[in-house]
Amino acid sequence: MRFALRSAVTSAVAAATLLVGGAGTAQATPPGPGVTGRVISQATVGGTDYILREVTIPAGQATGWHFHDGPLYAVVKKGTLSHFDSTCASDGVYPKGSFIEEPAGPGNVHLGSNLGDTAVVLEVLYVLPHGAPFSQDAPNPGCDFQ
Repeated sequence: MRFALRSAVTSAVAAATLLVGGAGTAQATPPGPGVTGRVISQATVGGTDYILREVTIPAGQATGWHFHDGPLYAVVKKGTLSHFDSTCASDGVYPKGSFIEEPAGPGNVHLGSNLGDTAVVLEVLYVLPHGAPFSQDAPNPGCDFQ
């Protein structure tokens, strides 16, 4: 059983890494209207939760300011994600097919924004301490947007 679970988690991590290109609202402060997340699969191994989600950010909306308690790996399936760090600077623009890696911790506050006219769809692998939320809310660091 452990081998099967470990194989499943390894496959999910590999799939999320190789792809270049639960239902609820994605957490942040505050997320834009219609920002949603749907759990695709999840497993816990050795005190770490591996959760694969599809996150959708409608045109003109953003995740809100937040950070994660563990690293996050994502692939842009549709649209273009604009990513901003806590200095209000753009730290990446990710079109369809791009791979995104976000480091963990409160020193890595960021916001994902959809500045385009079609929805952004992300496939996201969260690697979190067991029981941790998908994200931790953070105040706007003083940026003129979101």
